[in-house]
Amino acid sequence: MNQKSFITLINPFKDKVYRVARRLLISDDEAQDATQEVLLKLWTKRSEIKKYRSVEAFAMTMTKNYCYDKLKAKSSNNLKIVHNNYEDHSGNTSKQIEVADEVDLLFKLMNHLPEQQQLIVQMRDVEQMDNAEIAEILGMKEVAVRVALSRARKSLREALIKKRNYGIQ
Repeated sequence: MNQKSFITLINPFKDKVYRVARRLLISDDEAQDATQEVLLKLWTKRSEIKKYRSVEAFAMTMTKNYCYDKLKAKSSNNLKIVHNNYEDHSGNTSKQIEVADEVDLLFKLMNHLPEQQQLIVQMRDVEQMDNAEIAEILGMKEVAVRVALSRARKSLREALIKKRNYGIQ
């Protein structure tokens, strides 16, 4: 595999690798490093790459494992949460602020979910991956992914309702 065909192969999913790494590492710099490491590992394995049914799924698994290793290796206390993926072009400033606040709140609430549920919500609702892909990447059954996603969404929904009601039932 030459450089041009490698770039053609990884271009469709390299941004997904970055976003998953960013979600797990909660830092732009760390996510960029993770993305670079994953792409470098893919490049070194380019002769074996045809063995994999889905290179994207393989890359996502590598990203997940790399990020978990990074998180285990060092404390992530110095990492800062920055979410600026969302853009609203409606022109209504107060509406934009409300939506941005809701998105920030949702991401903060996601941080209270179990780690596996956070990753599944990120892959499904942010990355728009289907349950089969997520199951393959995480080494889970598709039913388990669906159940975990349902539980995560229910937890997020209840937490949002509680926040909107200021804790008053």
